[in-house]
Amino acid sequence: MTMHEGTTPRVLGKDEELVTETAAAVCLVALVELPDAAVEAGQRYEDTVLALLPRHGGHLERRLRTDDGRTEVHVIRFDTRAGYEGFLTDPERTALRASLGEAAPQTRVLEVHEV
Repeated sequence: MTMHEGTTPRVLGKDEELVTETAAAVCLVALVELPDAAVEAGQRYEDTVLALLPRHGGHLERRLRTDDGRTEVHVIRFDTRAGYEGFLTDPERTALRASLGEAAPQTRVLEVHEV
């Protein structure tokens, strides 16, 4: 196995493979609450902004939704913190969010890591 600059090996367990993880990567869990009066608009917003992730080195690893459609959980990984910060300030993302006003989803973002 060839190691790339910025990666460190990590053994997960006796019967598991060796995995490399980029030290600068950022992993996030986003808990997204969509307003009752704007569930469909909120889902369209999420569809649009999640499509912007690759522009900033971001990858949507999981997107889950409750049965009532009002809450989503996203697991997102960015190659670098700068990519995450770039996503937060992306002009297309911020303009779309501003255009939704009170109908914009409420999001709680947690930075997480493997345990």
